[in-house]
Amino acid sequence: MDEGNNSDQIVLMKSRIFPLLVFLMLAGSLIGQTAPTASAPNVAQNAPAKTNSPPDGKTQAPAPPEHPKSDSDESVTTIVHVVNEVRVVFTVTDRHGHYIKDLKSNDFRVIDDNKPAELRSFRSETDLPLQVGLLVDASNSVRDRFKFEQEAAIEFLNAIIRPRYDKAFVVGFDATPEVTQDFTDDTGNLSAGVRMLRPGGGTALYDALYFACRDKLMKQEQTGPVRRAIILLTDGEDNLSHVTREEAIEMAQRAEVIVYTISTNISGMKGKGDKVLERIAEATGGRAFFPFQMRDVADAFLSIQEELRSQYAVAYKPADFAANGRYRTIEILAQDRNLKVRTRKGYYAPKQ
Repeated sequence: MDEGNNSDQIVLMKSRIFPLLVFLMLAGSLIGQTAPTASAPNVAQNAPAKTNSPPDGKTQAPAPPEHPKSDSDESVTTIVHVVNEVRVVFTVTDRHGHYIKDLKSNDFRVIDDNKPAELRSFRSETDLPLQVGLLVDASNSVRDRFKFEQEAAIEFLNAIIRPRYDKAFVVGFDATPEVTQDFTDDTGNLSAGVRMLRPGGGTALYDALYFACRDKLMKQEQTGPVRRAIILLTDGEDNLSHVTREEAIEMAQRAEVIVYTISTNISGMKGKGDKVLERIAEATGGRAFFPFQMRDVADAFLSIQEELRSQYAVAYKPADFAANGRYRTIEILAQDRNLKVRTRKGYYAPKQ
């Protein structure tokens, strides 16, 4: 009797368990069909974005890393934040033209677009790596003292370029610019590049400056802060360029290049070309030299060498910065009115 009851109970339990197992199997199948498949993290997305320094003095912050997402999820967007900080290099001299190298941040005021700016950092920059372009007018108009200028330029490069630290390139120009030595820290190769230059032809000065800034200095790799400069030897006369003087200046400003000009005019009087050289140097924060005697050319190179090792650098936040691509003016004023500050006149804001 007991055995019969037990048998009936077992049959009853099996009849109840079987439907439950079927239900659980069906539910698991449905869950497996509707659950999204987790995608593997994208290595490129999780890597930090590179930080680039655009030619207008701004620094673009790295984009925040994106979260891993499935192919069907396109709603995540990358947000790029523009850091409105401007970096400027400048020199300070007294009334006699002597460089002042021991000033502090409270000795200056920075005016950006006619409004006081907030100073973020200040330091004396006497040892930054240099990226230097030597542009030599090789047109017929400079034939008279071309050899002497070549030797003065070679002495300058030998003195200022430090192996494994600084780099320079050489461009000769008449109707077109020609690179006779690309970027290198080998002063022997640079000297050979200068000696390769031969005078002859017309003068496309603005094209050469534009080319050196856009195609050489702006494209040269930099792993940290550098000082970019061009030394331009010419009489300032241009008769073949496709770009204008102001377009060449704008490109130098975008590339954050200081241009030092050395006139090859030996007439003893400042001409139209000399005024062009003054304009280029002033707009980029450089200096214009007018060595009417041959020995003065070497002195001009020595002055440029000293200046490149006697500069300050500031970083500041403009009062009302807008990333609209507009040109903004810069003015750095010394608290001591007996001191003269020389820097570039402005920069182009980036566009978002």
